[in-house]
Amino acid sequence: MGAAFFPILFFTALWGAVGIGMPIMTPNGPHQNLIRCILMLTAACCWLFWLCCYMAQMNPLIGPKIKRDALAMIAKSWSGNTLRDA
Repeated sequence: MGAAFFPILFFTALWGAVGIGMPIMTPNGPHQNLIRCILMLTAACCWLFWLCCYMAQMNPLIGPKIKRDALAMIAKSWSGNTLRDA
């Protein structure tokens, strides 16, 4: 299972709008540069966090722990064989 194109495109566009579009619309004032910096850092960090979580779901490091008895029942019901027969 690989990455789907639409979620990556959607969230990249969303956080790109926050990081590029919103700093352009900041009002003039003494803290304009600070607000722009905050918006760009927020967008970059949120996008990176989302990307790491999305990629971690594609190849999880920790899988479910199934007991041997349950595994034998699953193998028997799915294939008709037991673990000893395989």
